Amino acid sequence: MNYGISILFRAIPLVMALFCFGYGAFIYGYGDAGGRVVAGPVVFSLGMICIALFCTAATIIRQIIHTYNRAAKYGLPILGYLAAIATIITGICIFSGADSPSAFVAGHVITGVGFITGCVATAATSSTRFSFIPGNSKSTGHEVPKGAFSLGEERTMEAVVITISLVAWIWVFVLLANSHVHPAYFVAGHVMVGLACICTSLIALVATIARQIRNVYSEKERSQWPKLVLLMGSISFIWGLFVIFADSGNTNGTTGYIMLGLGLVCYSISSKVILLAKIWRHEFKLANRIPLIPVLTALACLFLAAFVFELATVHSDYFILARVLSGLGAICFTLFSIVSILESGTSGKG
Repeated sequence: MNYGISILFRAIPLVMALFCFGYGAFIYGYGDAGGRVVAGPVVFSLGMICIALFCTAATIIRQIIHTYNRAAKYGLPILGYLAAIATIITGICIFSGADSPSAFVAGHVITGVGFITGCVATAATSSTRFSFIPGNSKSTGHEVPKGAFSLGEERTMEAVVITISLVAWIWVFVLLANSHVHPAYFVAGHVMVGLACICTSLIALVATIARQIRNVYSEKERSQWPKLVLLMGSISFIWGLFVIFADSGNTNGTTGYIMLGLGLVCYSISSKVILLAKIWRHEFKLANRIPLIPVLTALACLFLAAFVFELATVHSDYFILARVLSGLGAICFTLFSIVSILESGTSGKG
């Protein structure tokens, strides 16, 4: 990877973050439609995921081009965690002081986005010793190389993402259990399902990176971790379709479109896990085609958003969905840069 390409791949997450921040602020401030108080802050918060993804991208790229230093090693993961904490606190403040159903939904969704940001920041942390992976992949033994993560460090990182995922799933069932109280619980609960699926998918990514760095990644894991991510994506996608068709004549049914977008984000994450699994001690000639997966999911999000924008011209219920799907498309495109970096760093092209 030459220096110019490295700048491009680091710029993509930042540009997508600026898009989410700018578009979210524009949605919130331009006009007086009620849905703007949900769509604006939620799209804005998606930019925080892009910031955490930038931290992951910069962490890996700097190792590939040999410009990694102590400041980057600690500063980039810390930046990711700060983005996560700020997002979670903001979300909690919004829904705890909610004086309307819209604010209640927005607060819970933003909190869930903060959970994802925290998991991505942990992926950045697990990538701080990414340079071990190419060498370990070419070896035949399972000795932990000197300087790799200790068992305790690996388990700590895995525990962080597992804990965040468990909190997200518990949050899901608490919201859905109270869906009879007010429709806002139904909407927030179902969106949180998709967010929890993404957090669970990131367990696979963190575990894959950490275990390959320690050289303890097993042949069995080559199929298990990708299957987990694909399962999470399918759960969100199929659940979303069920909600759409089960409540097609109801406002609640529109929530399913967001779940479709969140499922597509899971499929984007799968590209990273699949790539790392396929190239581990095996030759995979189609490795350079795997970055097409997040490109296709990004396009799917944007095409779906285009259709929903048309629906929004007739039914105001679709106003929020169209805008959020556009933000999710930005997340998927950001993941394209990450998987491209991984492909370059593990293929020997760096």
